[in-house]
Amino acid sequence: MRNINLRYVKETYDEAGLLKHLDIDCPDDFNFGYDIVDDIAVNDPQRIALVWEHENGECRKFTFADIKRLSDKTCNYLTSKGIGKGDFVMLVLKHSYQFWYIAVALHKMGAVPVPATFMLKSHDIEYRIDAAGIKAAIVTDDDDIIESFEGASNIGKLACRFTVNGSREGWTDFDREMEECSDVWERVPTKSTDRFLMYFTSGTSGNPKMAVHDYSYPLGHILLAKHWQQVDPEGLHWSVADTGWAKNAWGKIYGQWIMEAAVFVYEFDRFEPHHIMNMIEKHRITTFCCPPTMFRLYLNAGIEGHDLSSLKNCCIAGEALSPDTYNTWYNATGLRLMEAFGQTESSVIVGTLRGMESKPGSMGKPSPQFHVELVDKDGKPVPPGEEGEIVVSISPRVPGIFVEYYRDEEKTNETLRDGWHHTGDVAWRDEDGYFWYMGRNDDIIKSSGYRISPFEIESVLVEHPAVLEVAVTGVPDPIRGQVVKATLILRETYQPTEELKKEIQEFTKMKTAPYKYPRIIEFVDAIPKSISGKVRRAVIRNQDIKDLIVHEDED
Repeated sequence: MRNINLRYVKETYDEAGLLKHLDIDCPDDFNFGYDIVDDIAVNDPQRIALVWEHENGECRKFTFADIKRLSDKTCNYLTSKGIGKGDFVMLVLKHSYQFWYIAVALHKMGAVPVPATFMLKSHDIEYRIDAAGIKAAIVTDDDDIIESFEGASNIGKLACRFTVNGSREGWTDFDREMEECSDVWERVPTKSTDRFLMYFTSGTSGNPKMAVHDYSYPLGHILLAKHWQQVDPEGLHWSVADTGWAKNAWGKIYGQWIMEAAVFVYEFDRFEPHHIMNMIEKHRITTFCCPPTMFRLYLNAGIEGHDLSSLKNCCIAGEALSPDTYNTWYNATGLRLMEAFGQTESSVIVGTLRGMESKPGSMGKPSPQFHVELVDKDGKPVPPGEEGEIVVSISPRVPGIFVEYYRDEEKTNETLRDGWHHTGDVAWRDEDGYFWYMGRNDDIIKSSGYRISPFEIESVLVEHPAVLEVAVTGVPDPIRGQVVKATLILRETYQPTEELKKEIQEFTKMKTAPYKYPRIIEFVDAIPKSISGKVRRAVIRNQDIKDLIVHEDED
């Protein structure tokens, strides 16, 4: 292991040994495919890059030499099909191992991968093809995926469409034809400012935006992998996420491979806690990352009987972490859940990093990679204890922050303005410098002069034994401005009753300030979510407003 990451970063530490600052030097012609993957393949060819297992028991291992050979074949193959520099290629590959060498190939070619979830429906695909000008699609041979694509009215706009892991009429068999191609490929010149990768945001309101990253983006993940996930170059890292999400870029390719660490991929259709823990035990996973809800499910299922002793670090991001989950996991394993915050548009902005004390429910402190502030509506920094929007300095530019919303200058200028990336997320900072998440700007509830974080109330409510899932929103009120509403899914053993509502309300009052308790509770069978699984609070709010208007008209 040659510490390849040190070619691109300079780190400084404080007297206590904590990372103080991290500077990134991105060469003008940096290309992850050539300068990371191929470099390791030439100098350490047998180093493991990817360990993959299917739920049916099939296993495969890929060295960096394998990834180089297969990505070079893919370059030649896709070039022969007319795909080239600047073309957008949609990838719907679930957990398929082909994703890794296809993505590397596209990076080498200068083409732009557009990863997408397998949960897209025909109208989602239609929108993406037109919005981004998608030239080609490479998808897993899956009935639902194929049906969604073939149901898109504009599928004829795709110049090429390929399947992996099978063949279909009207589709080209990628695996078979790619293998017939040469593995000799010459470097294609690219610039660090060229378009490198594009994700459609989850679209909690309106159509998804298209967040574009440039070729410096992978270097923005060095701190994430080294100091948050704390990957071991001689170990095996696992982030539980399919290839369609930005979490895959965070946890299963860029920072990890720059650190020369192997990544683990488990291909499954249905999440089952014991299967996940079996994989940790079988493959001796050393570092592990997944959403807080999954840790709750592992604990609920029972971790007894599973040998999790190989784990050295566990990370979480994306949703509320209850202190109960944190403490129970720590007591059972001796491992603290290290939380962080970031976006599809960024790398880790705030995090609990190597050597830091974690505070259950806190995101941690600003990343030493960025200059992060909390600001009020006028852009002025707020003192400890006061809420503000999380903003990141982009002057000068630092790798890890997106460069544009493709074909949307207005949204780009709204988000990247006055030298700052405005995240739209609100938090407050305690006296120790730790950030505590409150929610999106639009989600903050304003009641009787108080500003209430839905995230905070949700964190309390999920501790009640009856609550399986919850979304907290504000409902218009003529006296208070808004009142707190909790939309709840109950566990199977509980029934929705007025008595249970009162019990949950009293539970909340005991756990947090009484003015924050939900005055309205609605029991439901499902909570509206985006395709990425994020709660769509705007849908609940809009429906409540419509219901109020109907009632007023009836009166």
